[in-house]
Amino acid sequence: MAMSKLSDLDVSGKRVLCRVDFNVSTDKKTGEIKDDTRIVAALPTIKYLTDRGAKVILCSHFGRPEGRDPKLSLKPVSERLTERWGKPTAFADDCVGEVAEKAVSAMKNGDVLLLENLRYHAGEEADDAAFSAQLAKLADVYVDDAFGAAHRAHASVHAVAKLIPQKAAGLLLEKEVEYLGKALENPERPMVVILGGAKVSDKIKVIEKMIDVADTILIGGAMSYTFAVAEGFSVGKSRFEADKVELARHVRKLAAEKGKKFLLPLDHVVTQKFEAHAPHQVVGWGKIPDEWDSLDIGPKTVELFSKEIATAKMIVWNGPLGVFELEPFNAGTFAIAKAVAANTSATSIVGGGESVAAVKKAKLSDKITHVSTGGGASLEFLEGKLLPGVAALAK
Repeated sequence: MAMSKLSDLDVSGKRVLCRVDFNVSTDKKTGEIKDDTRIVAALPTIKYLTDRGAKVILCSHFGRPEGRDPKLSLKPVSERLTERWGKPTAFADDCVGEVAEKAVSAMKNGDVLLLENLRYHAGEEADDAAFSAQLAKLADVYVDDAFGAAHRAHASVHAVAKLIPQKAAGLLLEKEVEYLGKALENPERPMVVILGGAKVSDKIKVIEKMIDVADTILIGGAMSYTFAVAEGFSVGKSRFEADKVELARHVRKLAAEKGKKFLLPLDHVVTQKFEAHAPHQVVGWGKIPDEWDSLDIGPKTVELFSKEIATAKMIVWNGPLGVFELEPFNAGTFAIAKAVAANTSATSIVGGGESVAAVKKAKLSDKITHVSTGGGASLEFLEGKLLPGVAALAK
C-alpha cells in the first residue's frame, strides 16, 4: 500500500501534529527513564520538520493511566528530549483544550512542543470523534511516526488522520514499513525466520504466514515444548500449551507439505530452579527429566541454527530463544544474536520487545540492519495484517 511521505508535504510555517511513540521504559521506583531509544528514534523526523520551518507539536501515550496520573506525565520525557535534541522543547500540561491551544499559538517556526499524555483522556483509546476533533484543531498537517502504536485504532493514530487532509508517514514509520514490507512481499533468498517466545498461540499466525514466505523457520523458546509434546515427548516442568498441541502438529504438517525447513531444537539447558546461576545440565530433544525445567536452547541447537543463519540473505527474528534475563540461560539467545550480526551479507530484521531487548543486552543492535521499535505492531505486520495507523496514511 502506497503511503504519503514527508517529501510529499509542504510544512513551512505549518502547525504539524506529529504522533510519536514516547512510551519509554522507566524505573518503577524512581520513575527515571531507563531506555530512551524511542526518543532518539524520533529525532530524524523532528529535525526534518524543524529544518523546514514547521511548528512541531508532538503527542504520545505513556503507560496506562486511569485519568491524570503524575507518575505517567510526559514532562520528564520533554526534558530528556531537550537533552537529546540539544534544543529547548516546550511542554503543555494537557494535550487538548485551552492549555494545549495556548501553547500551540505561542509557537514560532522551528519550535517543538510536547503535549501531555494522550491517555489522560479516555477518548484516545476509544478513538472518540470529539477528542479527535480537539486534537485535529491544533494542526494543519498530520505526521505519524509511531510505528509502536500503529496497530491500535486509537484517536491519535486513526481518527485524527481522517480529519487532517495533509498527512504523511514520518521517517521512522516509513522505514519500518519498508523493511517489514520487503520481508513479506519481496524477500531476499534464502530467507530464514527465527521465532521464539513463550506461546505458540501468540505466534501461530506469524508461523503460518512465514511458512508461506520464508525458506527456513527456526523455532526456540518455550513454545518449542508444545511441539515436543506434539511429537509424544515429555518436557518435564517446562511450560507448554496443552490446548495447542494439535495446532503444533498441523503447523509441522503444513511446513512439510510446502517443502519448507522447519527446525526445532536438538538439545536444551535444563534446571530445577528458576534463578540465575542455578545448577543446570544439557539434555537432548525430548529428554527433559521430570521435575526439570528447560530455560534455554543447548549448544547443538546453537550450532544447527547458526549454520542456517549463515546461509541466509534475509533474516527475520521475533522472540527470544531462552530466559535471556538470567545467566547462564541467556547463552543460547546471545549466541543466535551473534550469528545474526555476523552475517553481514544478509538483511537482518529484529522485531518484538524481548528479542530487541536481547539484542541490545548483547550489545549487537548496531550490527542489525533494522531493529524494529514496534513490539505488537511488528508481530501483527508480520501476520500480514493492515495496521490501522498505516491504513490511515494511504494515498
